[in-house]
Amino acid sequence: MNTRSVHTAAFFLLAATLAGTLRAQSPASLTVDLDRPKATVSPTLYGLMTEEINYSYDGGLYAELIRNRTFRSDWTGVLNWFVVEKGSSSAKISVDSGTGPSAALAGSAKLEVTKADTGNPAGILNEGYWGMAIRPNTEYTGSFFSKGEKESPVPVQIALVSDQSGKVLAKTSVSVSGTAWKEYRFSMRSGTVAASSENHLELTLDRPATLWLQLVSLFPPTYRNRANGNRADIMEKLAAMRPSFLRFPGGNYLEGNRIETRFDWKKMIGPLVDRPTHPSTWSYHSTDGMGLLEFLEWCEDLRMQPLLAVYGGYSLGGQVVKPGPDLEPYVQDALDEIEYVTGGPDTKWGAVRAKNGHPAPFSLSWVEIGNEDNFDKAKTYDGRYAQFYKAIKAKYPKLEIIATMPVSGITPDIVDDHYYKREQGMFELVRHYDQADRKGPKIFVGEWATREGSPTPNFGSALGDAAFLTSLERNSDLVVMAAYAPLFVNVNPGGMQWSSDLIGYDALNSYGSPSYYTQVMFASCLGDKIATSGLTGGGDKFFYSATSTVKSKACLKLVNAASTPQPVSITMNGLGSGTHTARIETLRANTTWATNTITEPERIVPVPSKLTVRGEKVEYTLPPYSIQVFEIDLK
Repeated sequence: MNTRSVHTAAFFLLAATLAGTLRAQSPASLTVDLDRPKATVSPTLYGLMTEEINYSYDGGLYAELIRNRTFRSDWTGVLNWFVVEKGSSSAKISVDSGTGPSAALAGSAKLEVTKADTGNPAGILNEGYWGMAIRPNTEYTGSFFSKGEKESPVPVQIALVSDQSGKVLAKTSVSVSGTAWKEYRFSMRSGTVAASSENHLELTLDRPATLWLQLVSLFPPTYRNRANGNRADIMEKLAAMRPSFLRFPGGNYLEGNRIETRFDWKKMIGPLVDRPTHPSTWSYHSTDGMGLLEFLEWCEDLRMQPLLAVYGGYSLGGQVVKPGPDLEPYVQDALDEIEYVTGGPDTKWGAVRAKNGHPAPFSLSWVEIGNEDNFDKAKTYDGRYAQFYKAIKAKYPKLEIIATMPVSGITPDIVDDHYYKREQGMFELVRHYDQADRKGPKIFVGEWATREGSPTPNFGSALGDAAFLTSLERNSDLVVMAAYAPLFVNVNPGGMQWSSDLIGYDALNSYGSPSYYTQVMFASCLGDKIATSGLTGGGDKFFYSATSTVKSKACLKLVNAASTPQPVSITMNGLGSGTHTARIETLRANTTWATNTITEPERIVPVPSKLTVRGEKVEYTLPPYSIQVFEIDLK
């Protein structure tokens, strides 16, 4: 019997036991008219929002293994780098701010090996982001910039080494020659080793010499083998969510704590050696390896539409650029950014993108101005939004311009709503859009989450999320896009700044939270029409949505957030008198505090089953604490 069969059998046994031992809630009656669509479902309802928080890019999605590849330092020394002295060898490392391979990286690390030989090498090691993931029979590619004190060549031994045993897991060497900066590339392959994250990189010399080093980089295989690309395991989890768009480069990360630390896209394109790096808004430093083109390629790899957020003149520390002449350079910067994304190679910034390796323009439908500008105490957003709106529409009239808050004086195409609540608060929000005005702007729920559980959500959060998603589906004529946030968290101590995050990981492994699987299930079955429906009876913790694609499929989402079973009589008018098979995915837990972890990643996962539907009516009982998605063929 396979694992899925065991899960399915165990689920139905548990459901039957619970139904017999727990008092059910009052019965509900749900009617779905499949032949009477109420409105059209937004085809872009489900998407992704991302920003640099919780080591989301560096130490997360971005596959770079080296931490602090540009040798930043503080009073303790060069961060994340340590001296290696084997046997009787001797070495030291320091920062030389007077020499570097580019204007962006004008400093470097100075490695001075004063005593070493073949049996007693010396050099430096990098600890990675809480270790380095090494897998068996795997190719690792790297590079660094270096120069020597003399013209004569200096061999540099490069090795991936086990923290515990000291065993060399992969190795190679590069000969650095000359006193001018050059880039050196290398690759090495692990053998039949056990997968582990307790490893580090060593760069050592077997003779006395002085070298300068900068931009030491090392990558494992990436998703679709992208150079400077992303972790495959995390990208595969995102692909399973079937996202239609990506909102980037993020919220607070876009704004920066100050204007000078905003996401300055022009400094984050082209070769890595020309990217200066910058402080992020969450107390750690960004490599800027995830630049504008990398975000666009991320969209390309997952077949998502880009939703480009541009800096709108407000930073988190309270700095505001006043509308008018002061704001004009930032408006022009946004126009240049849009041209980089959409312009042909014959345009100024389209030509730059082509030079960066992507001649073909990207499709773009939405641009968002700023992020959470309701925090602007000077209340300048009306003027700032209008200035961006008019300039962008004049050059790109088909683009939809998203406002981060309601504005006066001009009607935005879309308004971005954000919600962070506990489970009960999310239940209370379920009816929010049911009676909302359909004459105003469309809605983008650009950030939202039920916040219970750490570092990733527990099952109570998943129930709150599922309840809210039923509301978004029922109102997807108004709510045209939605994205959970934050998307990622590094679960190592010190890796998290914000709790309740969708996907967790360490250097070696990643896992989906119950809320993640809720997203996967809901996106897996979504019709193109909102079915006319009605509910009577039932408990106050029973939620649903119904969509369908005419003569193709019906998608029914049922959520029982109560601790007791929920009987429901389901009538699906238009299904006909024949027999249909309903494919069911069920996510459930025994308590709201149950969850998945990095060491127990599959405690709560969707369990498949089938139900035969005869005619148009079904008597059904939802298990306690359960989320179910029904897909019924209408053919």
